[in-house]
Amino acid sequence: MEKRLEPKNVNLRVERFDYRVVYEKCGRAKYISHLDLMRAMQRAIKRSKLPIWYTQGFNPHIYIMFPLTLSLGFESKVEIMDFALIEDLPFDEVLERLDGQMPEGMRIVSCGRPVHSHTEITSAEYKVKFTADRPAEECRKLFEDFLAKDKIEIEKRTKKKTVNLVDIRPSIDVRSLENDDKYVYMTMVLPAGGSFNLNANVVVETFFDMYGLTGDEICIERTKIMIDGGENFT
Repeated sequence: MEKRLEPKNVNLRVERFDYRVVYEKCGRAKYISHLDLMRAMQRAIKRSKLPIWYTQGFNPHIYIMFPLTLSLGFESKVEIMDFALIEDLPFDEVLERLDGQMPEGMRIVSCGRPVHSHTEITSAEYKVKFTADRPAEECRKLFEDFLAKDKIEIEKRTKKKTVNLVDIRPSIDVRSLENDDKYVYMTMVLPAGGSFNLNANVVVETFFDMYGLTGDEICIERTKIMIDGGENFT
């Protein structure tokens, strides 16, 4: 009878303790891609000498999970990473040791136990600041007109590589909208999570295209990740 292959550590039963850190990703760090972010975090964990828990399969590796990926070029002070240790260390110690190894522009804000599952995420809040090739006050008024539309359709590619038209107007919840002499500022809540994600940059670019504007500067910061009812995920 052919012998069944099993992982070398199949009989290893290491107790694990789950941790969740909230971290900032600002400045130059906003240009770190998700793949490079995973590598940077793995290096930081190894350099911190934390007793990290490894997956127990044929190819053991450090277990880290990011519940909601941040788009390249966005800043955020509420990014989340889940991982596990084989020792139950104090949260303050984990924070201090890991924060000491963070790349420039990244800082650990808090550390604790995971409370909510990533499947509970329903929305995210963003602060947006932009300039275009028309005065800021005119751009704000045009955005008010944009929000007054009954339907705002964008092309969305499906898993079957077909393109469907999707009405995003019901998904755009603008909480504030104002301008100064140079910029338009807004706070918006958009759907996020497993069922439907709407990128803040898509909203702004769709607005620019609809009114024939050329954006000069767009700054987007994620400020909250939320579950149903508006409760903070973190």
